[in-house]
This record gives sequence, structure tokens and C-alpha cells, in this order.
Amino acid sequence: MQRIVMIGDGGHGKVVRELIALTPDARLAAVLDDRYAALAGASGGGPDGELRGPVAAWRGLLAQDAELRFVAAIGDNRTRQAIVRMLEEGGVRFARLIHPAAIVSPKARIAPGAVVMARAVVQPDAAVGAHAIVNTGAIIEHDAVLGDCAHAAPGSILTGGARAGEGAFVGAGAVILPGRSVGAWSTAGAGAVVTRDVPPGCTAAGVPAAVIRGDARSR
Repeated sequence: MQRIVMIGDGGHGKVVRELIALTPDARLAAVLDDRYAALAGASGGGPDGELRGPVAAWRGLLAQDAELRFVAAIGDNRTRQAIVRMLEEGGVRFARLIHPAAIVSPKARIAPGAVVMARAVVQPDAAVGAHAIVNTGAIIEHDAVLGDCAHAAPGSILTGGARAGEGAFVGAGAVILPGRSVGAWSTAGAGAVVTRDVPPGCTAAGVPAAVIRGDARSR
């Protein structure tokens, strides 16, 4: 049984909390968020009986139980990456969470820290990076890559061989066509259809998607 420490208790945290509750081999042990001033008592302080405390409490929890697994339940990619880097320096281990209503090929690669939500599909030889989010109903097709700390929003599709780089955000209902890519820390807006590569650090929107912010050379 994995005992999970969830960091972040906002909107995305609600979904991750439910995912943990539905995972047969996982139990929520603690929730850390800076809204909570101190750890609750041994009886727990949250709705699922978990301990609650500020983010800085992670060291104390880990000192008490080295077998804990952590997940950064934070929707913003940069904030999630910053939290993860802090935890990595402390040598923590991360949970890999897959909703029972998701379809994940045994030939897909799901890295530690990643979460795969309800009705998501991850096909053979696809790769989901560390601490990435495959949100509700998103599809990662064969040979596609969702990078570390990236986020495929609800209903988005990475078609065969498509790529979303580190920290990329693929908006709700957006589609990256076969072999195309969205660069590191770039955004494909909701409903966009990416027919040509989006450079790193840019925002693209529309059908077909065009760069609206970022590197002017890519417009």
C-alpha cells in the first residue's frame, strides 16, 4: 500500500485527491499546503483523515516514514516543477497515479510523479514524462511524447508521434497533428490545431494554430 503525501490542495488537488481514493493500492497520508499552519494531530485533520500542514512539513514527514510517496497536485507547470525540484533535493520518492477509468497500454511509459486522469488514453510506445498531467479524457497516441512537467488538458490529443516539450501546456480540446511538436514551456490554446511546430516559449492559437506570443520569427 502506497502512503501518499499530496502537495497542493487547490482545484487540481481535488481531482488528485479523488484519484488517490480510487486507487486500490494507495492511501492519502498527508496534504501539504501553505494555507495549513501546522500538522494536525495523529487522528488526522482532513476529510479523508489525512494529516494537514504547510509545505515545509515534508521533511518532518519523510523523517518519520521514508516509505512515503509524494505527488505535486499543482496545475501550474512552473510552480509544480519548482516544488518537485525542492523535493528531489531531499531524496523523496514519487507516486505514479493512474485512474482506474483510464486506458493505458502496458507498452506505454509513465514516469514517476505523473498523473493520468479518468477516461484518458495512453497508447503503445507513448511516453508521459515525470510530473506530467494527462487530464480528463486526454489522448496520448502511439509514439507521442508528453514532456516532464507538461500538461495535456481535458480532451486534448497528441496524435501519433506528436510531442509536447518540458512544461508545455496543451489546452482543452487542442490537437497536435502527427509528427508536430509544441516546444518547451509553450502553450497550444484551447481548441487549437497544431499543423506546424510551435517553438519553445511561445503561445499558439487557432485553426490552424499560429503563434500569437513569443518568437516573432515563428509567425
